[in-house]
Amino acid sequence: MPVADLHVHTTNSDGTMQLAEVPAAAHTAGVEVVAITDHERLHPALDAPTDDCDGIAVVHGIELRVETGSGQVDLLGYGVEPTSDFRTELDRLQKDRIERGRAIIDCVEERLDCDLALESTEGIGRPHIARAIADSTDYDYQEAFADVIGNDCPCFVARDLPTFERGAALLAESCGVVSLAHPLRYGDPESALALTESPHVDAVERHYDYGRSVDCSPVERAIEQYGLLATGGSDAHDDTLGRAGLDVEEYGAFDERLSASLAEVRS
Repeated sequence: MPVADLHVHTTNSDGTMQLAEVPAAAHTAGVEVVAITDHERLHPALDAPTDDCDGIAVVHGIELRVETGSGQVDLLGYGVEPTSDFRTELDRLQKDRIERGRAIIDCVEERLDCDLALESTEGIGRPHIARAIADSTDYDYQEAFADVIGNDCPCFVARDLPTFERGAALLAESCGVVSLAHPLRYGDPESALALTESPHVDAVERHYDYGRSVDCSPVERAIEQYGLLATGGSDAHDDTLGRAGLDVEEYGAFDERLSASLAEVRS
């Protein structure tokens, strides 16, 4: 069983849990450490890079999607102490999210002749819209993505994302550890893993709930080749934690690096 789940979402982005509900979910899963990694949003209730919440160690993190030459990838930042440049970029991304969400909602309502009863506000993502589609039409959640709002679907709208170089640099300036998320989810995992050669990337998500059997040897090779930390998490958008994460030894290495990086920034 993992002791640290370092990839968890709340209602601050597209998760279903309030932050106050995370400790109970962690205790149920036997998890001692949780990283809150909402999409392009800092959690307003987390003022410090790390904190204790009802006996659970909480790492303030963030998940940032970036553009690369071979497609989009997600980066995870841990121990956030945001610079003004990072805050400015997050504000820009939230405005883009709101505009994109409004455009998708308008398209869905026109195409499916329905009323989603959903407003485009900060933190909105396609999961919110897929849930609204499932509540308002004959499509279920998965069908909404597959047929209506997923990539290349009729109501898909692209986002205006930072480049990998800019996103990774902003995270490195604001976070103690930067990790490449779920490397085997991408269409070209090898190209994604090659990004970890960047001096701005410290780690790769070694443990992840892909929902299927995967060959993790490319991830292991990248860890060895580039001297990376292993991170891991369930990518929970619900209240079930611990589907993937770090064991005691792996978390010890992560915590040591995070603590050292934060101490260096403050010195």
